[in-house]
Amino acid sequence: MIEAVSLTDDVVLRLATEKDSEALHRAYVRNRDHLRPWEPRRPEEFFTRPGQRRRLEDVLEQQAKGRAVPWVFADGEEIVGRMTLSNIVRGPWLSADLGYWTDARYTGRGLATRAVTEVCRMADQDIGLHRIAASTLLHNAASQSVLLKCGFEPYGDAPRYLEIDGKWQDHRLFQRILNDRPAF
Repeated sequence: MIEAVSLTDDVVLRLATEKDSEALHRAYVRNRDHLRPWEPRRPEEFFTRPGQRRRLEDVLEQQAKGRAVPWVFADGEEIVGRMTLSNIVRGPWLSADLGYWTDARYTGRGLATRAVTEVCRMADQDIGLHRIAASTLLHNAASQSVLLKCGFEPYGDAPRYLEIDGKWQDHRLFQRILNDRPAF
């Protein structure tokens, strides 16, 4: 059972719900410039209430199918970050991809490190995964530091891996092995 976890006295990591679309809309609009260098280019529709509602509905549908788990960092009613396990694959793979961001006003407080630690614990104990993968831009030292602190190991670089901020950019690939239990 995945439960909410306190990251600080005021910020909680909890599963995203359909009720979060308005707060996510406000968070993405507020952090548009902050996130631009680290994310794909977004169409204008992404920054609208209906756009965030559709995006949230999609990830919740993926969650219902066992393919994703979306969390939010919540400070009361305000969303101040997001973390998602996506591309969950079962069978002998038992793996997922990790993505996350933190509100510009909340960076440097250890929220991402604490949240990644908790998501890895839940991925192991509650979801039953073996491995989590993550990637960062080569120059994203802050995110690389989070991953290294949380037990991820770099295992290579991928040229022109993702289109970020309008151009194909190289990424450093990381993984964390959660356990060595048999897959079946």
